Amino acid sequence: MGLFSIISILITLSALFSYINHRYLKMPTTIGLMFMSILLSLGLIISGRLGFQIEDQARVFVQSIDFNKVLLGGLLSFLLFAGSLHVNINDLLEKKWEIGIFATAGTVCSTFIVGIVSYLLLKVLTLNVPLIYCLVFGALISPTDPISVLGILRKANAPKSLETKITGESLFNDGIGVVVFIVLLGIATGEHEVSFSEIAFFFLEEGAGGLIYGFLLGLLAYYFLKSVDNYQVEILVTLAVTTGGYALALAMHTSGPLAIVTAGLLIGNQGRKFAMSDKTREHLDTFWELMDEILNAMLFVLIGLEVLVLTLSGLYILAGFLSILIVLSARFVSIGAPVSLLRLRREFSPHSVKIMTWGGLRGSISVALALSLPAGPEREIILTMTYAVVVFSVLVQGLSIEYFVKKSQGT
Repeated sequence: MGLFSIISILITLSALFSYINHRYLKMPTTIGLMFMSILLSLGLIISGRLGFQIEDQARVFVQSIDFNKVLLGGLLSFLLFAGSLHVNINDLLEKKWEIGIFATAGTVCSTFIVGIVSYLLLKVLTLNVPLIYCLVFGALISPTDPISVLGILRKANAPKSLETKITGESLFNDGIGVVVFIVLLGIATGEHEVSFSEIAFFFLEEGAGGLIYGFLLGLLAYYFLKSVDNYQVEILVTLAVTTGGYALALAMHTSGPLAIVTAGLLIGNQGRKFAMSDKTREHLDTFWELMDEILNAMLFVLIGLEVLVLTLSGLYILAGFLSILIVLSARFVSIGAPVSLLRLRREFSPHSVKIMTWGGLRGSISVALALSLPAGPEREIILTMTYAVVVFSVLVQGLSIEYFVKKSQGT
């Protein structure tokens, strides 16, 4: 199927589901679209069991889309830039130590907890998945997804300091998580040597390289924005950052997500304040808010359709449900431990650990990484477990986080 046909179907479904959700369901847009997309997928599966051929055609359509390349190969840069554009960098700097620890040590800690416990669980279920692949699962499921988190948190009325921590962590830990995932997958497939120097250099190249490159990219964009006063040109400059800047980051083997977040924060704060007129700010905000809404809608519809490529056996589904408990427990420990230490010198809002645990949503990045695994029995079980966690995270945690925050705060 051609690219235009694929885009046409996704936009049509997004428009239809958005209308139904806005008119009848009244859910948050991304959650409502994903919910209806899952229902459509399950309906197609049932129709296939009844002898209709439409399920096979739908599965061919979904399989023709390389979700990993669509998201990590470009779409992610637009969504991260749109998200970081409206984050106050001063708030992030004020909480830099908490955010840094949660995004790095918290992600690594969660990776190993999820990996080891999943390995033991799968052995009990007689699903023999090597430990290294269980650690790969831990790496891809541990980062919280900024695409899922940002929109929902704005409506949850969480304390400002807590919202800053969750937002900052979600913007940066996906870049860290992708690096950990690449390292562990390389070890699993034999592509990387298991040596400290090799792994340390890779982290330095991807992580520190991405941050430095993103800062320089943001400075260059700032110079262009400040030297003109034409909103059409300035919007094109920001598009160049998200497309050309991201592509160059990937070619340089640095972290594209970290680079785009850094550049977006610089443009959204210094650029917005010193390099843009009021007219440019208005047009820029409108453009990127619309871009964010459209791409998010298509993305969550596509996530729902990915049900069609899952292996839905009884044991796999059971492993998926149990993995939800494992991931939530790992999140609680990996957040709770550093918060307990940080409380010796810093203040935290009441029930911070509980709110950060429940507000740590997983989403499209985890699905994309799982779909990028090489073909084999490990891929099928990990994909099913990943999908179970993501669906629970978005539909259950996403729908209840506002109530959970208010309940925790006694309002």
